[in-house]
This record gives sequence, C-alpha cells and structure tokens, in this order.
Amino acid sequence: MSNNQGSKPIELKISTVVAVSAILRTTELAAIDAALKQATGGAPDYFDHDLVVVDVSGCGQDIGSIDWPALTALFRTYQLNLVAVRGAPSDLQSQIVAHGLSIDTLAQQRQETRESEPAAIHAAPAPAAAPPAPTAPVIERVVERVEVPTAMPAMIVDAPVRAGQRIYARGSDLIVNAIVNNGAELIADGSIHVYAPLRGRALAGASGNSDARIFTLSMEAELVSIAGVYRTFDGGLPKDLAKQPAQVRLEGDRIDILSIRA
Repeated sequence: MSNNQGSKPIELKISTVVAVSAILRTTELAAIDAALKQATGGAPDYFDHDLVVVDVSGCGQDIGSIDWPALTALFRTYQLNLVAVRGAPSDLQSQIVAHGLSIDTLAQQRQETRESEPAAIHAAPAPAAAPPAPTAPVIERVVERVEVPTAMPAMIVDAPVRAGQRIYARGSDLIVNAIVNNGAELIADGSIHVYAPLRGRALAGASGNSDARIFTLSMEAELVSIAGVYRTFDGGLPKDLAKQPAQVRLEGDRIDILSIRA
C-alpha cells in the first residue's frame, strides 16, 4: 500500500517559463541553419536544451511549406527544444498540433485585444512604410510570462550561483552577493546587481523593461541582455572593462557597457 495516501497525486501551479523566441522570416531550412550557426558562433553548447517558441507570422505565403519535423530536428541540433508556434493561420493549426507542437494562444489573444481597442480620436499620422524585412530569422531569448501589476521587493541571493543554475526574479530586481559562475544564468524583470564577479549570463528587463540595467563589481559575463536585446563576448571583453566594475544598459537597439568608477 502506498505511504502517500494523504498526498495529492499531482499538484498544479502557475510557473514562469523561460524560452527562446525564434522569429522566422523564411521557411528555408538552410538559411535558418546558417543564421543559427552565426548566432551561436558555432558553439555546440551555446543553448542548454532551452525551450523554443517559433513565430511564423513573417513567413508570408510560404508558411504552408514549413517542414515541421525537419525544423524541430534542426533546432534540436542546437540543443533547442521546439514546443510551440505563434502567428500560424487557423487552417494550419491542426497540422501543427498533429506534429506534437502547441499553439501559443496567449500571444494571439494579446494581438486580438490590441486590434479590438478603439482608435484614438486624434490619431497620429500614419508612419512611413517600413522597408522589407530581412530574410534571416531572428533568435532572441525571452521570458514568457503574465504581466505583474505591482512592484515586488528585490530578490536577494547570498550564495554563489553554480554552473547550470538558473535564477529568475519575477517582477523585481535581482541582487546577488556572491560569484556567478560560468554556465549560470540570472534573469530578472527589473535590474540585476551582482556584488561579485559576473561570469555567467545575465538577462535583465526580461518582461520588456528597456530601462533595466545590469551592474557588477567584476565584468566577466558570457552574455548580457536587456529587454531581449543581447550581446555575447566570444572575442572577449574590452581590456578597460574586463574584470572591472561596470554597468550594462540599452541605448535604442544597442547594448552599451560602461565602466563604473569610484
């Protein structure tokens, strides 16, 4: 007889899912492979079996030619697990589900909500037409989450963050008072403060806050990101910033790293 008669066989909780968002602008697998290879620098362990949500809304009329098993296999070679699709037309959704993938209905609901909002009485002039989108897919790491309406206290971590460990400060800043080792990952909806060497990955403004920043007493990061815009350091950090106090901020669509001087 089981010793867990009084316990629930399953417990369901709301969980924040950290995923990679792959925005496809082509259905050509060779082009997607080349873009992934360029984004990862050819490093086989650039991703760590992360989940992937593919946005196919930019594929145009070619969307019906996507080979879902082949696309899933391609992502798997980069240690990426394709789990969901967003932006797919309704007539293709049953086909996508048949291949074991989910439909990101939350993103669709957000889009429908925006489209149903009444237009402003004094509408601004229509912007000039944007130039054609490039054909290469965009790969970016994001956090899929529900909006947090109120601010929360900062999350404070006093222990070293080990390789393979991932810490997420939902709706708040993240403060780490110990070393962040290579292969570790910090994620915060607000800013990230590391009062020790930062040697892993740090992703601030994960829910889209472009004003978030990253601070560290010793800049040695593998990757930094603000609001989904990221920068890696395959060629190493500039000599005047390496292992020095620094801050990371977003200027437009560019990641800037600035020295912090006493």
